[in-house]
Amino acid sequence: MREIDILLNEYGQSHQNKTNKLIHNIAVPAIYFVTLGLLYSIPQADLMVKYDVTFAHIAVIPALYYYFKLSGPIGAAMTLMSMLGFYFIGVLEEQLISVWQFSLALFVVMWILQFIGHHIEGKKPSFFKDLQFLLIGPAWLVAAWLKKINIQY
Repeated sequence: MREIDILLNEYGQSHQNKTNKLIHNIAVPAIYFVTLGLLYSIPQADLMVKYDVTFAHIAVIPALYYYFKLSGPIGAAMTLMSMLGFYFIGVLEEQLISVWQFSLALFVVMWILQFIGHHIEGKKPSFFKDLQFLLIGPAWLVAAWLKKINIQY
């Protein structure tokens, strides 16, 4: 069995309840996006400003490498998800909405929702066992979305 299959199966074991799944379908992508927003909001060094690079741009590189290493289609989908995240950050800035304040508020709300989902499920979040599952959550959702459109991960 491939590593991605093992990780997704293990992650899925604590995400069987319909309500918990629904919460995760909303909260996991939102947390991914706002994590980019929080990293984006960290003040940049002069060299970073010169090249218009943020900590979000830097952090997404190893994350995407990890996803591509697990699965090409998941890596591609996570690349699109990252691009959407950067697009929405731009929208927030255009609307003169504080990226870090918006991201922090939504981050807290979405994590509360996820813990409610796990309480309903009656199982601890997978990342309590292994922090790697913080990255597997988005991959788990993306894999499910890919299956729905008949793309094998």
